[in-house]
Amino acid sequence: MRRIIDDRLEQWKRSARRKPLILLGARQVGKTYAITHFARRSFDSMAYVDFSREQRAAAVFGDSIAPADIVHGLETLLRMRIDPQRTLIVLDEVQLCERALTSLKYFCDDAPQYHVIAAGSLLGVKVNRSRYSFPVGKVDMLTLHPMDFEEFLWAKGEERLASDIREAYRTPDRAFGFHDRAMELVREYVLVGGMPEAVGIYAESERLDDARAVQRDIVTAYTADMAKYASPRETQRILEAWNSVPKQLAKENHKFQYKAIRSGGRSNMYQGALSWLVSAGIITRLTQVSEPVAPLRAFEDVSAFKIYMADTGLLSCEYDALPADLEPSDDKASVFRGGLYENYVLQQLTAADVSPHYWGTLNRGEVEFIARDGDGDIIPIEVKSGTNVTARSLVAYRAKYRPRYAVRLSARNFGVDGDLRSIPLYAAWLLGENLR
Repeated sequence: MRRIIDDRLEQWKRSARRKPLILLGARQVGKTYAITHFARRSFDSMAYVDFSREQRAAAVFGDSIAPADIVHGLETLLRMRIDPQRTLIVLDEVQLCERALTSLKYFCDDAPQYHVIAAGSLLGVKVNRSRYSFPVGKVDMLTLHPMDFEEFLWAKGEERLASDIREAYRTPDRAFGFHDRAMELVREYVLVGGMPEAVGIYAESERLDDARAVQRDIVTAYTADMAKYASPRETQRILEAWNSVPKQLAKENHKFQYKAIRSGGRSNMYQGALSWLVSAGIITRLTQVSEPVAPLRAFEDVSAFKIYMADTGLLSCEYDALPADLEPSDDKASVFRGGLYENYVLQQLTAADVSPHYWGTLNRGEVEFIARDGDGDIIPIEVKSGTNVTARSLVAYRAKYRPRYAVRLSARNFGVDGDLRSIPLYAAWLLGENLR
């Protein structure tokens, strides 16, 4: 399937300052597929080793990690010739071999002519837990996220619609003619999510049950990783924290509460568990700022935060949500839908490498996301799951801080009302192109 990362990998190859590349990302987001597809497209051959499957691969890095010795060892192991310009060297699941990770420094310093990519699903966890020597400054880094809505449209054969949405986004004062169709597809995406295998099988069969089976397998793999890379006591708390995310997002107030994990839950019990989940790339932490002052990170309230799942499809799977559950209504389920669509919007922003915050105060409510745009202005972004867009929090924010403009994402069509831009939910992925 076509991925945005494809172009970034090509840019890496062409860069005059190219270093060995580490491709980060959670399990099952498509790292191996993206790399092998890149190799077939842009190289004559690929020297591929997977440290989770090939026990002999670690021995290549056992005695010496000089690039010449490693290349010779890989040639012997793989029975192939490695050409610096025509062969892509791939070190998959590199978190399982510390010396392979360390060797990237020497490829950078002593053998920059080689094209080397290392990938690892739990590299962040392993580096933090095992105190690996990380080649700081000696590698390029990219993160592959679950597929965003644009990539989902590509997988569904809706390239023309994706292009039309992009064009409509450029003229937000005009209604989009295919609004209803786009809303149908974004509701599908919220259920299916962006894990490539789930998207692929759904694109073929159009059956949500098929995607759900894949999603359940992914969650099972995640829980197995928790047991593999943590102590039994840590595993229990990591699993408890993970299982609490759907409940946290179904509350009226989505602020993360340790007591919602279990009665008597406290920060000192679960901070490590949340850090593990963040390092594994399977949850995203959104921190509050009480004053929208740049730079936002300098004004974080680290004690107030929300936790979202990295993939909205996995969240909807945990809810066992059905298409009818996403239909706009004013019943109690609107709170659940609100959290689900917030998760969706954050997934689109994260896929664009945007790290937003949320604004909140005791008296004035909260705005779901704030981020800086390309001009450095801080922009509030409100999220509504339906067409009822009454929101006192955004009104209060605009009155107090006078942002250059504000964004409201909802089930309504495009529109502009003074400094307020109404953007349909299906165009959320385009916001990331002008935010940072």
